[in-house]
Amino acid sequence: MKKNTEAVPDFEPEFVAALTRIFDEMIPFNRVLGLKITSLKASGAKGRIDMRPELIGHFISNRLHGGVISAGLDAIAGVAVMAAIGARHMDEAPAQRLHRFGKLGTIDLRIDYLRPATGDRFELRANVLRLGSRVATTRMEFLGVDGTLLASGAAAYIVS
Repeated sequence: MKKNTEAVPDFEPEFVAALTRIFDEMIPFNRVLGLKITSLKASGAKGRIDMRPELIGHFISNRLHGGVISAGLDAIAGVAVMAAIGARHMDEAPAQRLHRFGKLGTIDLRIDYLRPATGDRFELRANVLRLGSRVATTRMEFLGVDGTLLASGAAAYIVS
């Protein structure tokens, strides 16, 4: 397989700020989850969820609800796809690139729950494996505060 070795420049601060604002503030469900972007690069995205009582799925052990994990991984992978699309069109102005995300949608999602998700906060990571003209494929990780892998996932997104 031929690997693209061409370096993609870092995103402009206004692109990162605008995409972060869309993700953190304008998508109501991300606000419900408390999901925040912590890193946004052409190679992928990272996010964070802080534990709150309303996110608990098992009241005896205070485990995070599995739906929070799957929704969080789906969302962070979606923003990783947005970043990959943005990186593909670095010749365009940041505002123009932000208009390319209107048709993005999840078409397949698989989550493997590996360990109970307990703790004060969680890190989410997503990388785009392939960005085609119609479909993007991603891999995701859901980690505890100590870096322990709690869940992993794979997803496909429609991009056209």
